[in-house]
Amino acid sequence: MTETTVGIGGAAESTDMVLNIGPQHPSTHGVLRLRIVLDGERIISAEPVVGYMHRGAEKLFEARDYRQIVMLANRHDWLSAFSNELGVVMAVERMLGMEVPERAVWMRTLLAELNRVLNHLMFLGSYPLELGGITPIFHAFREREELQAVMEEISGGRMHYMFNRVGGLKEDLPAGWLGRARAAIADVRTRMYVYDDLVRGNEIFRGRTRGVGVLSAEAVHAYGVSGPIARASGVDFDLRRDEPYLAYGELQDVLKVVTRTEGDCLARFECLLEQTHNALDLAVACLDRMAELPPGPVNQRLPKVLKAPEGATYAWTENPLGINGYYLVSKGEKTPYRLKLRSASFNNIQALAVLLPGQLVADMVAILGSLFFVVGDIDK
Repeated sequence: MTETTVGIGGAAESTDMVLNIGPQHPSTHGVLRLRIVLDGERIISAEPVVGYMHRGAEKLFEARDYRQIVMLANRHDWLSAFSNELGVVMAVERMLGMEVPERAVWMRTLLAELNRVLNHLMFLGSYPLELGGITPIFHAFREREELQAVMEEISGGRMHYMFNRVGGLKEDLPAGWLGRARAAIADVRTRMYVYDDLVRGNEIFRGRTRGVGVLSAEAVHAYGVSGPIARASGVDFDLRRDEPYLAYGELQDVLKVVTRTEGDCLARFECLLEQTHNALDLAVACLDRMAELPPGPVNQRLPKVLKAPEGATYAWTENPLGINGYYLVSKGEKTPYRLKLRSASFNNIQALAVLLPGQLVADMVAILGSLFFVVGDIDK
């Protein structure tokens, strides 16, 4: 008995295809390149290629004084500008051993949570758009516009607020601002059902995301993934609760750390959505507390030339996209000797190397969008 194998043309040969996604692909929130190897419709391996937007922010920190570096840190994650500023000034204040006035602490907490909502609303609208649903993005921009208006009123900026200063904030809030902020938050809260019903309750959306792109807790720890993506895989860690800074220590009864165990695209979206609800609750709690505070200073008087003492310190914050860390080294000069930035998106995006293999190429965009990253935050 003789066994014969017949090949017709090249169809019987198993040939892997190397495919470059990007660096201009519209689903990547900027200039990211993915080098993937395909076997038919199945992804064998994936390599994120980063650096196309690298501007050398860490090197520029060394040539700017402690007031000017706030501007540079403001920009790498353009959806989380206030939170970026906050981490840098907290690192400098820790180096100086400086106490920030109580009014500034509560204002910072309020504005950080409003910035968190602005960040999340962008992804709550853009993620369904990447899966073919155009309607949610219009709702997201309407809600963002209401909150952007109150942020713009205090700072003059719509994206880059430049409102933090070493020692506090630029200035006190305008008269009547607390009432206008409360009204804007109330409006947004009444319309958040759109994302619960229109998006999360949509059977097509659930079909595209449930069970797709499962990230294990072990991979989260291995790659240093943080934020809503890590919590969607069951890693229950949030700096606001586990190592409180600003006024979060007094907000533990309001703060809710949202977790899931599935680790798929749907779980990541649900974590982001419920975290948005909680950020609005925290903002209202801050408004209530600020209404009780007596008038007072919102910053410390600083010398004309600000120099940090020689030494090193590390400050980290729970940014909207995950943990941001700032390792500051000073030689006693008016500029940092070194300021290492640990950005959330850089670590989160590395998980694609284990997340994409084995998946269908049709699910790649669903997985990519569910990582909620900003490319400037990857490349710095």
